[in-house]
Amino acid sequence: MTHVTDVPPATFLPRLAAELRSRNAVSPPTWATFAKTGVHKQRAPVDPDWWYLRSASVLRKIYLKRAIGVTRLSAEYGGKRDRGSAPYHARVGSRSVAREIVQQLEKAGLLQPYKSRGRRVTASGQKLLDSVSRDLLKSLAANRPELAKYL
Repeated sequence: MTHVTDVPPATFLPRLAAELRSRNAVSPPTWATFAKTGVHKQRAPVDPDWWYLRSASVLRKIYLKRAIGVTRLSAEYGGKRDRGSAPYHARVGSRSVAREIVQQLEKAGLLQPYKSRGRRVTASGQKLLDSVSRDLLKSLAANRPELAKYL
């Protein structure tokens, strides 16, 4: 059985983002074109499809961590803030971006609340992640036969 960790994230996330976009599971809100992804960033993202890629990343991260909340997700997407001549300090990412993505994924039926620990992936979400990783691994195994053992 193919797992999400069997494929590299750099090739997996764009495929999952395209699948989320084609299913209309998530859509960027109107403020997404102007919003920074955290206080440690200087500008908003330049890529017009950044919302879909971040949604795919959030779904994968929740799948790998089992159950995670919005606050923890914002910490995962944080970074270090440039404070001029003062030392850098760690800052969390935007909680409104993480919250909106989690709510959209939950509305699409890919996430569900889990006790008081945050959200976890539903069976349909796991099926989506596994099918995308299996399809990607099949296409990668055509060029590299040593990957066929993971299918």
